[in-house]
Amino acid sequence: MKILKYTCIALAVIATSCSDDYFDVNSSVTAPTTSSLAPQFRIQGAIENTTGTAQYRGAREIIGVTQYAAHHTRAYESNSWTNGFTTGRYFLWQNAYVYALPNTADLIVLGKKHNAPNYTAVGKILRAYIFGMTTDQYGDIVTEDTYDGESNMNITPKFVTQKEAYKTIFRLLDEAIAELQLPSPIGLNVEGGDVLYDGDQQKWIRFAQSIKARYLNHLSKKTSGDMAYDADAIIAACEAGINSNALNAQQDFVGGEAENQRQPFAEGGYGSSRFRYFSTFFVNLLKNPLNLAVPIEDPRLTIIVPEAVDGGYVGLDVGRGLDGDPPTKYSAGNGGFYTSPTAPTYMLTYSEVKFIEAEARFRKNDLPGAYAAFKQGVQADLEKLNVPTVEMTAYLELLDIEIGPTNIDLSAIMIQKYIANMLNPETWVDMRRMDYSANIYPGLQRPVNVNLDIFPGNDEWIQAMMYEYNEEDRNYVNMPTNDPLIRLKTPVWWNTSDQ
Repeated sequence: MKILKYTCIALAVIATSCSDDYFDVNSSVTAPTTSSLAPQFRIQGAIENTTGTAQYRGAREIIGVTQYAAHHTRAYESNSWTNGFTTGRYFLWQNAYVYALPNTADLIVLGKKHNAPNYTAVGKILRAYIFGMTTDQYGDIVTEDTYDGESNMNITPKFVTQKEAYKTIFRLLDEAIAELQLPSPIGLNVEGGDVLYDGDQQKWIRFAQSIKARYLNHLSKKTSGDMAYDADAIIAACEAGINSNALNAQQDFVGGEAENQRQPFAEGGYGSSRFRYFSTFFVNLLKNPLNLAVPIEDPRLTIIVPEAVDGGYVGLDVGRGLDGDPPTKYSAGNGGFYTSPTAPTYMLTYSEVKFIEAEARFRKNDLPGAYAAFKQGVQADLEKLNVPTVEMTAYLELLDIEIGPTNIDLSAIMIQKYIANMLNPETWVDMRRMDYSANIYPGLQRPVNVNLDIFPGNDEWIQAMMYEYNEEDRNYVNMPTNDPLIRLKTPVWWNTSDQ
């Protein structure tokens, strides 16, 4: 991993020392950074900043919201929606706009400059991915008015609605798919920089189609207008998307001594402090994922949660903290399939594509098709986790018995997708689309010690994130209201029934 190196290269003119201050610049350091570079030397930085800074930060602060993890401290901010959640000290915004997006903008410009449409396409795909993560957590964002690799940076950019942001995402993806089919004089991996797909442009096309399927599927509450939910379009994108685990979009880690060489949520990784324990909800879900009267454990339990304690595998209640209990009472969060030093960061996987397809087919009342896609999604995830063949076969047979085409429903689909998408910020999108329903996610409850000053009602859940305080300082004229009583409680556009 070379995240810090490439961040500094990408922002050599924007910020002379990789400062954490968002847009802490003056008129002499807002110029483009692409004058004497070639795109093959920038693609790795663009990829690694997408995952290692933007996605990591988008996942870190919400692992308590999605209830994959629980912190050892009582009423910790991401667990109980306090402190940083109400003061704008949540840094996906900075990581996206200062570190990740400038790399994609420069890659697009350099691809055009060197007549290499494949590099321009990759820049657009990563840009769409980052815009998607950002708008899904904040709502209205900056798209056209942010750094573009050609103009001086505007430190008071205008915001666009989430609906407009989604249109931009789809446009970028469609343009990228077309550009990847054009000839290029420079291969994507000539300098070893394509750490996602080793220069295979057809795999990049499938990745772009999968992202498109993901964002089309977010529109499940839209029933009319130019952005209405379209199950057939989603299914078509899924069929053109990632079609095996070999095509999973993932950022690998070597597990070295440096923090940025390790999976961020592994011991010694730069996000390990946020993942001290698995949550009660997640552990209990793995103990009985089919919600049976007589529980049957998921074969992934011991692979994801590596540490058994007295009484077996035990999660910690989100928001409660250890509360005087010994740390050894709960299953530690580091060391499992997703939290070992060499564990990848998964951007989008074959299993997710199949679960998206299953949901779309279910919504169009194709129950046999929904179940077939659902089962393929489960199998893909079991294979990704290297579940032994005997256990995998038994589990798939159990799905046939307990669910099958006649009993397939949104709960079955979303539970398996929740398990398969561990640590991906996409899970928060799903939980909001499903209205945090305990009918969809059996056993789901609001955190202990939840912030009652903002969420006094028992049915109130967090809906969006505060904009960063430094964006508010610099760009308060253009940004939407940042009152936590409004920001944190107001559903984003795709989570409403209006057009």
